[in-house]
Amino acid sequence: MGVWKRFTTIVQAKSNAALDRAEDPRQTLDLSYEQQLENVTKVRRALADVATARKRLEIQAVQLKAQGDKLSDQAKAALQQNNESLAREALSRREAIVAQLKDLDTQHASVQEQEQKLTATVEKLSAQVEAFRTRKETIKATYTAAEAQTHINEAVSGISGSMNDAGAAMQRAQDKVASMQARSGALDELLSSGALTDLTSSTDDIQRQLDQVSNQSNVDAQLAALKAEISSSPAPELGESAAASGDHS
Repeated sequence: MGVWKRFTTIVQAKSNAALDRAEDPRQTLDLSYEQQLENVTKVRRALADVATARKRLEIQAVQLKAQGDKLSDQAKAALQQNNESLAREALSRREAIVAQLKDLDTQHASVQEQEQKLTATVEKLSAQVEAFRTRKETIKATYTAAEAQTHINEAVSGISGSMNDAGAAMQRAQDKVASMQARSGALDELLSSGALTDLTSSTDDIQRQLDQVSNQSNVDAQLAALKAEISSSPAPELGESAAASGDHS
């Protein structure tokens, strides 16, 4: 296979594929139905022309028959007047008309047969076109339903993909929030332990240590005062303790 032939084959294949994608079967079916209707109309016109020709032959036959009858009467009248030559001429003309009538009968029979065939053809084509129309509408409805289902499936697929993306985004957001919370907690612990300086506070690290020492001194002072208070209180005597025990008993 030559290069040019391969090239044209590829171009034709791609063109056919593009046409297949662009073609709407419903429009194609409607166009085919219209073409079939046009064909039926053409056959009906041909049938009308044949019927017209048949009618003309019938009219012509009636006229010729009337002329033949008139010549027959004229021949009879000529004989009554003893004019045999005139009667012979009339009968001769009548014979010519009879020959024409026979030819017209042959033509009429041929045209009539053609008309009958065309009538049967029109009926057959009309039935076929009607069956095609019914089938066409069924296929169009099926195609429309399939197309709608395809769009629904595509929409559902799109929603599923969006939900997956949204779920992944939500998970990332949750992970980021958890990471930020953990980082914030760690910073709070470091600030509390003094490992980091709280830049938002007006107290520096040395002052914080002094404050801790002062707080500890206050606790020690309060503890010493409690001890002194307890030691200064008089201890109860043994007799009083025993009496108090007897009263309770």
